[in-house]
Amino acid sequence: MKIRTAIPVLAALLVTPVVWGQSSGAAAQKIGVINIQAAIAGTSEGKQAAAELQSEFAPRQTELANLQKQIEDVRTRLQTGQTTLSDDEKARLAREGDQLTRTLQRKQQDDQDDSNEATQEVVQRIGRKMMDILDKYAKDGGYSVILDTSSQQTPVLYNASQIDVTQEIIRLYDQNYPVKTTSAAPARPSTSRPAPKP
Repeated sequence: MKIRTAIPVLAALLVTPVVWGQSSGAAAQKIGVINIQAAIAGTSEGKQAAAELQSEFAPRQTELANLQKQIEDVRTRLQTGQTTLSDDEKARLAREGDQLTRTLQRKQQDDQDDSNEATQEVVQRIGRKMMDILDKYAKDGGYSVILDTSSQQTPVLYNASQIDVTQEIIRLYDQNYPVKTTSAAPARPSTSRPAPKP
């Protein structure tokens, strides 16, 4: 869902290459790469959170689609009644269409803001735990540097697939933070805004 839209937010936080361990003079440096966006989205927790967010915001998407249909209906009535409707009726329909359009725009913006906020919360929650996993993995594996290939600020132009640790970090994350399957999703505080007054 929209979890992919907020993942760059975490990637920006993690853009600085993480350096671990001490190196001795001319000793060979062990370097790895990770696509942090793919790692967060690929965890079981990330997939579950994306599905929960999709479900949470589905009613709003339905409401927006209904508003859009109402606007199209008003436009169609105006267009088909160009010669048959009175000037008063045309003006009334035009006002109704304008009001519906403003309502739709406000609701779309509110939905986008709330969705981005909820997604960022998920990405940051998973990202903090993932950094603990990555830190331990890098120290245990003797890595000097692990670069994030999903970030535009860290332009990795080439990396050998053997040094990509993304799938291993996903596996370790899922192992350390297993998803608890429940019949009901945990309740998040409501982020919905009050309905605008007509």
